[in-house]
Amino acid sequence: MGEIIARRGSQTESRFTIAPRLTFSNPEPGESIAVNGVCLTAESFEGNAFTAYASSETLSVSTLGALNPGSAVNLERALTAGARIGGHLVSGHVDCTATVTAITRQGLSTIFRLAFPRAMGHLIVPKGSVALDGVSLTVNECGPDHLSVNIIPETLKATILHAWREGRLVNMEMDIIGKYVARMVETGYPRGKDTVAAPSGLTIDFLRENGF
Repeated sequence: MGEIIARRGSQTESRFTIAPRLTFSNPEPGESIAVNGVCLTAESFEGNAFTAYASSETLSVSTLGALNPGSAVNLERALTAGARIGGHLVSGHVDCTATVTAITRQGLSTIFRLAFPRAMGHLIVPKGSVALDGVSLTVNECGPDHLSVNIIPETLKATILHAWREGRLVNMEMDIIGKYVARMVETGYPRGKDTVAAPSGLTIDFLRENGF
């Protein structure tokens, strides 16, 4: 986790200065850092803090516009070659925001239920992957406009999820593989270098029958 220590600009574009709680080794200006699941470019480092710019597009599709000095955030540096992949691949390109609608306890776990735009429902599947505020999670169950996730104590301790309450908006990124499959189903496979074929009969049922 980290903390916003300064914000300059407006509600349409801003520069954030962010202090990680852990020391970054070999920080490099220009590297990508996910802030609550949003991929930002570190423009500069001063000590262990870095500054990053968020454009109007970024602020309009994410929850970063609500951040102010003192706000806690999830931070993750980019994956390096040879590193272990403990979750699914996340690009930091937020698709929409979701709203926490219910919180329940189940043993030591916490179950969060969230609502999201129905237009995104075809990209969420039971036991599939989703990133919420940048945290890679497994979908417990889902419907066309909602899902639930099971959060273990370690995840609550190491992220800002412990501060989630009903009504909170969070950043949501769908599984990148699911997005590409959905796009192929909509448009058909490309044929040749520069052309796209008309829909070729590729359907969700066909993909399921063939192990996808």
